[in-house]
Amino acid sequence: MPETAQEVLNMIQDENIELIDLKFVDLFGIWQHCTFHRSLIDEDAFTDGVAFDGSSIRGWKAINASDMAMVPDPKTAWIDPFMEVPTLSMVCSIKEPRTGEWYDRDPRSLAQKAVDYLVSTGIGDTVYCGPEPEFFIFDDVRFGQKEYEGFYHIDSVEGIWNSGASEDGGNLGYKTDHKRGYFPVAPSDTLQDIRSEMLLTMAKCGVPIEKHHHEVASAGQCELGIKFSNLISAGDYVLTYKYIVKNVARKHGKTATFMPKPLFNDNGTGMHTHMSIWKDGQPLFFGDGYADLSQTALYFIGGILKHAPSILAFTNPSANSYKRLVPGFEAPVNLAFSQGNRSASVRIPLSGSNPKAKRFEFRCPDPTSNPYLGFSAMLLAGIDGVKNQIDPGEPLDVDIYELSPEELSKIPSTPGSLEGALEALENDHGFLTDSGVFTEDFIDNWIQYKLDAEVNPLRLRPHPYEFALYYDC
Repeated sequence: MPETAQEVLNMIQDENIELIDLKFVDLFGIWQHCTFHRSLIDEDAFTDGVAFDGSSIRGWKAINASDMAMVPDPKTAWIDPFMEVPTLSMVCSIKEPRTGEWYDRDPRSLAQKAVDYLVSTGIGDTVYCGPEPEFFIFDDVRFGQKEYEGFYHIDSVEGIWNSGASEDGGNLGYKTDHKRGYFPVAPSDTLQDIRSEMLLTMAKCGVPIEKHHHEVASAGQCELGIKFSNLISAGDYVLTYKYIVKNVARKHGKTATFMPKPLFNDNGTGMHTHMSIWKDGQPLFFGDGYADLSQTALYFIGGILKHAPSILAFTNPSANSYKRLVPGFEAPVNLAFSQGNRSASVRIPLSGSNPKAKRFEFRCPDPTSNPYLGFSAMLLAGIDGVKNQIDPGEPLDVDIYELSPEELSKIPSTPGSLEGALEALENDHGFLTDSGVFTEDFIDNWIQYKLDAEVNPLRLRPHPYEFALYYDC
């Protein structure tokens, strides 16, 4: 992969590439793009950027101040595997062309500010993130919403509900029951070849890959394993991951979704995120404390736990996120840490005696998160924990299902809704803004947009299950 602007330009010349596709992320974690002829991309484009109209991007510019510039990062260059015409893809950050400053609502630029802030504190100089996005592959999805009806319909050849269905060529069985989808072999696992193609395609696009497997839910839930990387690259890799998963699925006549809870009564989809801090090439989280954690790591975790309700406004930013985070269903809703308890929101993975592998895993996030914002919020909460020596409390190394209601009531839990997370963010965001990484304008804009576009519209619409509950009242 190229490292510099000149290396990218040489690559364009050597491989006779005619088109360059510049991608950037919007507020909500969705890639946007524009494709340029090679004649428009020169060395200046990598510093000054390429102009575009930002007024049509959700939550960004007003039409009277819409000029913006995409600045490609040469380290993100790869040949797009889904374009018929050979096309070079690059990920961009966004600049204000009038001032030359990075745009304060651009998530990728904001993430770089978070990393720069870490360095400025002297606590560390590198943050590593290891996200684990899960997803579903379905054969058919239909949904609609009108004044007089609302519905969704999902289907998968793996779904247990199809055990009695009449299928082309005959029903061959091998349907996996609910919550039994973890690691079955073929023919129950029908998605081996598709996942292999997804994983190897990601590698060709520069994503460091590890493994792939079927996940717990019965119908098409999957995970592709990618290696940890620095915070900015981790954000880039998550978006590349989602892009490749969706396009490979479509190539095979299937559809992929990162929606946290598309199926009732089965496991939801998360994006567990591992994190560690290093300085001068040395890991800072290994020590002689609980689970071989250093005091710095414990304070960092203390900051995560204290600010978790606010963090979830970015790591779990959809109303559907909270269909997954429900107490009593092995969901990571308990705001505590543990070496082995997966119902705790922070888990300490077993890493033996290797200091470099010592990290924590925040189990709440899901892949509706904009990774740059979610990782940055986690980092800033942890820094606040270290600066203010926030005690994470006692580890939760017990079976929560054996606890009495009185004992359970003493363990704080995650918000029960998107509205609850937004309310927490409104009341607790100094750890995000005091550093200058997030601005008050960014926080206010995020909360208001989420309320207007998601919380309030859902309030106005009856749910299909309400008819079963109340129609005959």
